[in-house]
Amino acid sequence: MSQKHIERTFIIFKPDSVQRGIVGEILARFERIGLKIIGMKMVNPSREQYHEHYEGIGTMITRHGEHIFNTTVDFMSQGPVIIAVLEGVEAIALVRKLVGSTEPKSAEVGTIRGDYSHISYGRANAENKGIPNLIHASADASDAQKEVDYWFADNELYDYQLLHEKFTR
Repeated sequence: MSQKHIERTFIIFKPDSVQRGIVGEILARFERIGLKIIGMKMVNPSREQYHEHYEGIGTMITRHGEHIFNTTVDFMSQGPVIIAVLEGVEAIALVRKLVGSTEPKSAEVGTIRGDYSHISYGRANAENKGIPNLIHASADASDAQKEVDYWFADNELYDYQLLHEKFTR
């Protein structure tokens, strides 16, 4: 079987999903669709680590400005997060589809953000806070590779066979 379309992607369960106790529910959605967890850990990143993640990889300051970066990092610093690497057929696009639109208010019902959050950009901006949208997902293959390499050492990623892979790959 060809491994050509097998991809790895990176996700962060943000402080709102961790503190609401819904990480397991969200993670189960990824597993049920056939994605495999190949690395996972709880971390409490420093401002410098978030700077590398959001600007060094994601160019947030460059694209959206210092204010958006600061409100995002302030929000992300409210508690520990859970980071993970998922693997599967066209995993990057699949995860983005499951996660839904960045603004929870605009996210379709059936997506993670559409089912578990509802805040709008307007509300977050009026309160001068980062938008609690539960989860970060790699934007594309380049970002996924950089994020996985930044947050995980090779010995923290595992290669194993799921029993159902013959049906999901």
